Amino acid sequence: MNKGMIYAAAAYVMWGLLPLYWKALDDVPADQILANRIVWSLVFVSLILTARHNWDWLSGTLHRPRVLATFALSGVVLGINWFIYIWAVNAGFIVETSLGYFINPLVNVLFGYLFLKERLRPAQWFALAIALSGVLYLTFSYGAFPWIALTLAFTFGIYGFLRKTAPLNSAEGLFLETAVLFLPAIGFLLLQQMRGVGAFGQINMATNLLLIGAGLVTSVPLLLFAAGARRITLTSLGLLQYIAPTLQFLIGVLIFNEPFGISRLIGFGLIWLALIFYTVESLRYRRRAMAATAATS
Repeated sequence: MNKGMIYAAAAYVMWGLLPLYWKALDDVPADQILANRIVWSLVFVSLILTARHNWDWLSGTLHRPRVLATFALSGVVLGINWFIYIWAVNAGFIVETSLGYFINPLVNVLFGYLFLKERLRPAQWFALAIALSGVLYLTFSYGAFPWIALTLAFTFGIYGFLRKTAPLNSAEGLFLETAVLFLPAIGFLLLQQMRGVGAFGQINMATNLLLIGAGLVTSVPLLLFAAGARRITLTSLGLLQYIAPTLQFLIGVLIFNEPFGISRLIGFGLIWLALIFYTVESLRYRRRAMAATAATS
């Protein structure tokens, strides 16, 4: 296995294990976990950029309003995604969060069609239809719209779309995104401390370290992912992306005993079937395209 596969797989494993990290902080309100995650992520990524002597990009970027606006928007979307995920994990909805990240690849396909004018092959339309039937089945069988899963899928899809069109790498981009959110986050934390309800420094040392470590568990997988993505094909990256939601799903069902009855099995099964169909068809299409390219070169 080459280094790229190791880096990317490690990133997805870390993302898949995140529910265990947030569960260790379940005595801290989700909004305070989010604010600490933003603050300490900015601190940690700043240290990385300093260690790399990589600040030359900032002066030029500050004079590009469109780039700044893109990262301001992606920062807000990322903050929404982080909050919903943290809240859902600690509220006992880990399985539904995994559903969101299983759906996400198909949301990306839909966004490509809607915003990048990419043509969808019939097999891709079929996969989207199967996934939609799974979502509808879960909605009607439970009598509740799976808003957690769909919010996570679409916010992460929007975030991916914005970052796809942005010119900065992962560390630089994360710096701008967390910088946009830093003042509201630190202001909120200071207000909570003044009210006497702030978690940092008020519970125990383990909680303090976990809140600080939120910056590490946010930044490290992003950097690993960026390093891996540069070294392996999009096909390999596409296959590895299912590691994270699979681990989340297993953690929810096997460790925290979240309910997973026959109705959920059918709904998830339809979405898994859509992903299998989509992945197999994509692999075949890519092979045919590579063969055609080789034949004409």
